[in-house]
Amino acid sequence: MQGTRILATGSAVPDSSISNKHISNIVETSEDWIVTRTGIKERKILTGLNKSIIDLSVLASMRALEKISMHPTEIDLIILATSSPNDLFGSASQIQAKIGAKNAVAFDLTAACSGFVIAMVTATQFLQNGSYRNILVVGSDALSKWVDWSDRSTCILFGDAAGAVILQTCSNKNNQILGFHLNTNGEYWHYLSIPYNDNVAYNSFLNLHYGSFKHITMNGREVYKFAVSQVPLSIMTCLNSLNIAIDDIDWLLLHQANKRILSAVADKLSIKYSKVISNLQKYGNTSAASIPLALDEAIKEKKIMDNDIIVISGFGAGLTWGTIVIKWKNE
Repeated sequence: MQGTRILATGSAVPDSSISNKHISNIVETSEDWIVTRTGIKERKILTGLNKSIIDLSVLASMRALEKISMHPTEIDLIILATSSPNDLFGSASQIQAKIGAKNAVAFDLTAACSGFVIAMVTATQFLQNGSYRNILVVGSDALSKWVDWSDRSTCILFGDAAGAVILQTCSNKNNQILGFHLNTNGEYWHYLSIPYNDNVAYNSFLNLHYGSFKHITMNGREVYKFAVSQVPLSIMTCLNSLNIAIDDIDWLLLHQANKRILSAVADKLSIKYSKVISNLQKYGNTSAASIPLALDEAIKEKKIMDNDIIVISGFGAGLTWGTIVIKWKNE
């Protein structure tokens, strides 16, 4: 079995920003209230006609490719982690066409805020068994389009973004993906969802109904309890399987959901907050994009050094959560 290495990262965010002050003009809230409860100061959102995750995903992907001077035709597979496609049949194929990756198979993977972690694990399986050599993994969401902007509990949280990672098969000696741990508990799917509701019966004989997807609904208290209890367990399970101690961790990169969650998880693991990678204050919760976006920024800022151990964990709707442990290589 072969190994997996990370060749490059890229990210993209929209130009338009919404500050806490702007939101306080939309719903009954304040800048201080939002910062105190979430850690978020602003979020980027896609505005204008016909703008979608495709625009952000293409830009993030091209930035990753350009860093290593890789031609798009060298990509064998594209996995798009998203819960907000611009086409319910899938958006990965549009990315494939727009970046010119004509030799790549492309498909979507839907797992909300855990999507990028699960996409990385999926890609790693294809690489380790020799099916493909170069894989582009994209995490991209535009949940601002699915927010009820009259709901104070959710409209303050979400922003839009895309992040991309290029993975390549390698020898076991150079393997960077050390291990993973994934979980799902579907009993609590209703804690965080965008439900589909039937509206009008259009064929009484066949009992068929037209319907539409509604806005994001969330039980914030239960999501917090779930994340703070289950994410540390997932991380410890993964670390124990690899015989890696907490003290060996250089960086903790969690899905950027809420600063309270990031702090609570770090505290439970006895990890100093200075080791937590976070850009939540600038972008809010960008769902599947949050981890690759934060990873790309940390690399640009030269925070991550050669041989650093990075623990990455995603969690969210499903309820689904998972952990990857990476050993960084500067090549």
